[in-house]
Amino acid sequence: MTEHLLIFARYPELGKVKTRLAAGLGAAAALEAYEQLLAHTEAAVAPLAAARTLWLAAVPPAGAAPLWPGTAQQLQPTAADLGQRIAHAFDAAFASGARRVVIIGTDCPGLSTAILEAAFRALHEHDVVLGPAADGGYYLLGLQQPQPTLFAGLQWSTDSVLRDTLALAARQGLTVAQLPTLRDVDTAEDWQHWQGQRGE
Repeated sequence: MTEHLLIFARYPELGKVKTRLAAGLGAAAALEAYEQLLAHTEAAVAPLAAARTLWLAAVPPAGAAPLWPGTAQQLQPTAADLGQRIAHAFDAAFASGARRVVIIGTDCPGLSTAILEAAFRALHEHDVVLGPAADGGYYLLGLQQPQPTLFAGLQWSTDSVLRDTLALAARQGLTVAQLPTLRDVDTAEDWQHWQGQRGE
């Protein structure tokens, strides 16, 4: 397929997911929250016509049930930082023949099928598409071709990631489309905000 969706995820294991969230809610509640986020992301992804690959951060525990059966799965490579792992996943998708590639995580409860479809549409006319996160990062990145410079020298997990990525894109003369700003769930405050919205 010409369109390929990459999903960065972790296998849901107690004490190994959403550690910042666990600091406020406890490990069991953080695991439950992550399982909900995984299910939400899977539901948003399911209707897409694009090819998809689930890139796992670590090997699942022995005997564990498959995560997202029917979806191609790869193990994220050992690398110096998140940017190198993202770049590797993009390279693999483009090498397989994709012409428009989008990557997401599994932390954004506002993600929808419509937003994913809009991201792929934007890549028909733009070099880059970004889904800004309220914390200064991004929940989605899409490319028409490999752009390794977009991952160089970023301070990951800080509030400067989006701003610095936009600056790198401008420096390269790349056209950028931006999607609606959404809020990731990383902390207890984020979780409570999401629960409040669900209750409205």
